[in-house]
Order: sequence, then structure tokens, then C-alpha cells
Amino acid sequence: MTEKVGAQLESNGRLKALMAAYFADLGEADAGGGPPVAWCTSVGPAELLRAMGFRVFFPENHGAMLGASRMAGATMAGAHALGYSQDICSYLTSDIGAFVAGVTPLTKAYGLARVPRPTILVYNTNQCREVKDWFSWYARTLGVPAVGVHSPRELDEVTDDAVASVASQFERVRDELAPLAPRPFRMETLLETIALSREASLLWGACLRAAAARPAPWTFFDHTIHMAPIVVLRGTREAVDYYRALRAELESLVASGACAVPGERFRVYWEGMPIWGQLKNLSGLFAGMRTALVASTYCNSWILDAQDPADPWRSLARAYLSIFICRSEAYKEAYIARLAKEFGAGGVLFHDSKTCPHNTNSRYGMPRRLREAEGLPVLVLEGDLNDPRCFALEESRVRIEVFLEQLEEARA
Repeated sequence: MTEKVGAQLESNGRLKALMAAYFADLGEADAGGGPPVAWCTSVGPAELLRAMGFRVFFPENHGAMLGASRMAGATMAGAHALGYSQDICSYLTSDIGAFVAGVTPLTKAYGLARVPRPTILVYNTNQCREVKDWFSWYARTLGVPAVGVHSPRELDEVTDDAVASVASQFERVRDELAPLAPRPFRMETLLETIALSREASLLWGACLRAAAARPAPWTFFDHTIHMAPIVVLRGTREAVDYYRALRAELESLVASGACAVPGERFRVYWEGMPIWGQLKNLSGLFAGMRTALVASTYCNSWILDAQDPADPWRSLARAYLSIFICRSEAYKEAYIARLAKEFGAGGVLFHDSKTCPHNTNSRYGMPRRLREAEGLPVLVLEGDLNDPRCFALEESRVRIEVFLEQLEEARA
């Protein structure tokens, strides 16, 4: 497998230190040396939890780590044995299976013997129904409360009615958190947290837009790693400082003409979930084919810039309803077409993720419509976010080669 030999980010070292500190803090809290831990879905109200003093753990981040470390293939069976289908979210099955087996990638990576135990579980169904089922299993198993926000989806527009509904649910969650919270709710603290979350979101968006440069200084494979702080540290000063430094480094790389993919020839938009266990292989494969994956809807989903301290509850609701996965088919299609143009992508690669239908957009004719309306070559790759049985690297290599030939013909 061809190794990437392009620009290397100095921020990689800062990221490792930042994530080590985050997990060390969780480990201390789990051992009783810090505030209680709340579990939160990745696009859930982390700002509210932080404002009320909780340490926040994200099971979806843990699921991604199980996939990236290739532990998921072994742990999913534990959830299947409990009656959870092989066809549902492999984040859910790999995470629950790991819990049943008493294993976690956090042990090798950060020295934690187990995932930190929660005092309360908070979910938002803006992503999918699975997050409620996932957290409900832990609520039953651990005997802790689970509270949730039930968001409308398939939105053409984020209407005032939808915003009002979700905003009222956020306020209800605040009240349900109060008996277990380390500190009383204070609006001033929430406003500070929202301001930090918005600033980090804007900086993360600026970092992603650096890949619009030719050549691109970093790619989708880098994005999936460096998105960690905007997921797990949203609403903190640490996330803001990290992305400010990363943005400066990327601006310097763009100014110097540095490239992530030496001899960059093709630029592609990745649509769908990462294939976590194959990131290194796919990065090397595309680099060897002089192809930069310059943008994705997945990594853009954490640009929650609609947050506004001047209107805290409604702006939180609007931000969490505006994410890509919440939107209608027509909106998604226009969004992909727009970003592909902005980033100079010559084609779109759709990942048809076997166990993640909510984050798979290739099943209702969108690839064909994009090809016909925009003249964009498209490729649909079958795989999965975590289940290794669903992806064949060599077969995918052949299909990618044919796809790049189509890009060459389209450019000619």
C-alpha cells in the first residue's frame, strides 16, 4: 500500500495531547475525583451539559474508535447475541458488544480500564432513532436515567415551529438534568458555552475550507481525525484554541503551496460516513492515484454556527436542526452540488454504508440526479462505518480506478 508522503501537520502532536487530556479528565471523574459524567450523542446538547458542570462522554466517538482500531469486528457479536440485528447501526452493536465484553480501545490509547460510567444519558434524535435505542439499553443496564430531544427530520427549511418545538425540549432537558447536575443552571454560563461552541464551529469551518486551495493542504482523511475536538470538546476554550492554531497552520501551508497529495491530479467529494477501519488503506490508495478527497458532508456536520448567545434556546435548536442528516433529499442534493463546486471536486464518491441508512444518500436516485443535473461523475462504494464484512478493498480499488478514468474523460 502506497504511503502518504505529502504535507504533514504539526497539529497532529497537539491533537494527541489534547485528546489525552480529555480522556484523562474523564478517567479521573469516573474514579470519583471529578464532576459526574453525562453521556451525550455526538450532535446532542453538549453545551447545556457543560454549562451545568458535567464531564461529557460521547459513545459515538467510542464507536468510531472501535472501528478505527478494528476491534468492532469482534465486539459486535456481543450485541447480536442480545438480539440486536446485524443490519442496525454498527456503532451501536460494536459499542454495546464492547461493554458486554468489558473491553475498550481507550485502554491501549489512553490507559483507561473502562468507559466512564454515566450519571445520566442525553440523546437527540436529529441523527436517527438508533441513538434512543442505544442509550435506552444503557439506561436499563446501568439503572440511570435517559432523557432525550425528539427532533423533526426531512426538513426542506428549518421552520420557526420546528425551532420552537426543539427549543422547548432543550429547556425541559435542563430541568431534568437539574437534580443530578454538579452545579445549578446559570444562563450566563450557558451563554459563555454557546459563544465558545460557535467560535470553535466557525474555526472548524475555516479549517475545512482550506482544502478548497489547489493543491489541497489536507484531505478528508485528515479531517476525520482532526474533527475530534469539535465533537468531544465543543463548548470549551480548548477546542477554540486548538482550531485557531490549526487554521493558522493550514493557512501557512496554503501560502507555501504545500500539498497533501503529491502531484494532485483529481479532486473528489466524499459523501457519507467514513469507513473507519480502512482510513489508512484508503488514504494510501487515493494518494497513490494522485487523488485528493477535498470535502465531505460528514465533517461539515459539526459547523454549528447558527448558535447565538443573544438567543440561546432557539439558536441551539436551529443549529441542531440545520445539520445535513436532518434535511430533505432535495436540500441534500443541492448542498452536495454546491460544495462539490466550491471545492473544485470533479466527481462525487457515495459511501453506501450497510448499517447506516440515515447517513447514506445513494439509495433513492441522488447519484444519478447529480450526474445528470451537474455533469458530475459519481461512484457508489458499498461498505460500512464499522462492520469489516461489508467492504472489500481490492474490489473497491478496481471500481475507484474506473471512476478516475471517468473523471479524466469528463475533464478532457
